Amino acid sequence: MKWRCTRCGKPHDSDEPPCDSCGHGEFERVPDSEFETVDTGTQYLWVCSNCGCQHVKNNPPCSRCGNHELEKVEQTYDGLEDELAVPTWLEVARPYLPILALALVVLALFATGILPLSLLFPGTGTPSPPEAPGEGETAAGIDLESVERAVHDRLETEREAGGVESREYDGGLAGIAEYRNRQTVLERSGEEPPDNPDWSAFDPDCGGDGFLVGSVELESIDDHADPGGLADAVADRLVADRADLVLADRPSEGMDVHVGPEGTVFVTYAVC
Repeated sequence: MKWRCTRCGKPHDSDEPPCDSCGHGEFERVPDSEFETVDTGTQYLWVCSNCGCQHVKNNPPCSRCGNHELEKVEQTYDGLEDELAVPTWLEVARPYLPILALALVVLALFATGILPLSLLFPGTGTPSPPEAPGEGETAAGIDLESVERAVHDRLETEREAGGVESREYDGGLAGIAEYRNRQTVLERSGEEPPDNPDWSAFDPDCGGDGFLVGSVELESIDDHADPGGLADAVADRLVADRADLVLADRPSEGMDVHVGPEGTVFVTYAVC
């Protein structure tokens, strides 16, 4: 069934006056089989003279501002096609094309390996050091990481005294030293160490050059009462046994101190 306005004849899908054309409040039912399209002629709106709000019938006050003057104007559809036109994807994307192009260039640099992924996500892809017996963080109440930093400071003093350029402490080299040190501890404990990983994944600051690694051992952690004493002993042993690495003109170094289950202090030193 259809409905139409008894005043202007405009068809409606339901009996819900008022008419959205003339505002009349009465509809009549018309069977679908008898329904014919009726030319309703010119359509009108009532526009608030104060704020411009449009109304479908002359029923002041204005629903927006409360003004009591509504002006009758002819309803037109000029410009409707332009308003309904859907922009193409190119028109929508055009303001973002420079950003998209830059993102593609950066993605290509990472994909080809020109830029390491760790630059964007530090630590991404860095191999985890193997589990090894003993302690790698704290032993006999001594913070081993603070010992590593203290050894670096003492080696800097040795290099300054010998007229050798100072070095940066590099986290990538320290990661390599930790992995190699735990391989050594596993071997000494009679266990099978894992194979060498891709060392470049640690992203050491070597400027494209390779790195060198050396190891020393101290007999027992119990011989050292505090971090300073252990750091002095490690630095002295490195200078005595690996002066070729410690006192060479190199830009970066890193190290790892690990205490085995029997109290032996294992030290691996990496330089590039």
